Amino acid sequence: MSEDLSFRIPVELRYETCDPYAVRLTFHLPGDAPVTWAFGRELLVDGVGRACGDGDVHIAPTGPDDLDEAVIRLQVGGDQALFKVGIPPLLAFLDRTDRLVPLGQERTLADFDTHLDEALYRILAEEQSAG
Repeated sequence: MSEDLSFRIPVELRYETCDPYAVRLTFHLPGDAPVTWAFGRELLVDGVGRACGDGDVHIAPTGPDDLDEAVIRLQVGGDQALFKVGIPPLLAFLDRTDRLVPLGQERTLADFDTHLDEALYRILAEEQSAG
């Protein structure tokens, strides 16, 4: 049996130059602790214009002619959640990240190369705590 529930939840988007490839979305679910997912920044950029994603995360505009909203689908095992997000605010956020670190220039950050192991450990720890 499947339950379909629909409600609004606040979502916090965060980008840190110390981890320039990732964007973090923290979902503030009613009655639960916040849940944070790390996404590839490029996945969000691509997902506002066309369906994309592999594995646990898929992003796509709601329709071929509708570029006002996108759907983010998160899946863990047999469970999944769908989130609709407004594309204009998402693009504004991504534009701000691009001003901090232009897309494709992430590798030029000296701190990222210096702390690559730390960044990978943090991403893997977030994935394990989310699952």
